[in-house]
Amino acid sequence: MSECMYCAKNDAQKEIMIYICDLEVSELYLFKNQAAKGRVIVAAKEHINEFHDLDEKTAAAFALDMRTAALAVSKAFSPDKINLGMYNDNGRHLHCHIVPKYKGGVNFGTTFEMNPQPPVILSDDEYKEIIEKIKEQL
Repeated sequence: MSECMYCAKNDAQKEIMIYICDLEVSELYLFKNQAAKGRVIVAAKEHINEFHDLDEKTAAAFALDMRTAALAVSKAFSPDKINLGMYNDNGRHLHCHIVPKYKGGVNFGTTFEMNPQPPVILSDDEYKEIIEKIKEQL
């Protein structure tokens, strides 16, 4: 599906996220706007819109992939809370935002913003460092 950035792995996708690795039934990406340090996205490998449309085995595996990613972020960055968001209204490809929250930080105590302002854009080396911290915990 060329219009789906997760399937096409196109420039639109690369502008907002960086591929980290494959999980069992999903791919893990680092969200480039690191206003919430360690924010990642777990995206289904297959093009499917809704979690409830997955068969039972794949749904369980996707849930475990979300847990794996959230646990890695938790161990790597020790946030005070982690939010999971699966809105998918426009993207039409199953994915989950895993958003670490820090007391006194952006959106703590409220629903996370998709693109908090001002954006926190890092250098390539800083992204690599965050990715390595996450990979060490997978």
